Amino acid sequence: MSQELDGNKAPDFTLPRAGGGEVTLSALRPAPVVLFFYPKDDTPGCTTENKDFTTLADQFEAAGVKVLGVSKDPVAKHEKFQAKHELATELLSDAEGTVCEDYGVWKEKKMYGKTFMGIERTTVLIDGEGTVVRVWPKVKVAGHAEEVLAAAKAL
Repeated sequence: MSQELDGNKAPDFTLPRAGGGEVTLSALRPAPVVLFFYPKDDTPGCTTENKDFTTLADQFEAAGVKVLGVSKDPVAKHEKFQAKHELATELLSDAEGTVCEDYGVWKEKKMYGKTFMGIERTTVLIDGEGTVVRVWPKVKVAGHAEEVLAAAKAL
């Protein structure tokens, strides 16, 4: 994914959201959208990333930018995760993994000598026309939400 998406139309999707209902990417236009793909609810890095985006939620909203977290966790797990950590991030469930595949974030990973398939932490910035303007592959959490906010404000 990542670099091939730059400058291209973002793959459209409709996914269920924590709290009920669905989100269709193209229906959010003309608002810019930040999609942050993360491996798993309630793990240290994913919790920190979601908290960081929550801390900046008002600034993203003031800039007119929608922020959506996407993982393969089911909606019920997202809801528990949001409640436990008081998260303001809107979380979408890609249980089938279709959107992860479309965005190329479903990758072979290695940990502790084992190889497995999982979500590579990736953030995608989409402008109000639905075009991918920036991709952050293999995200390091520290300072990332602030960097994304700065890029989104610059649109």
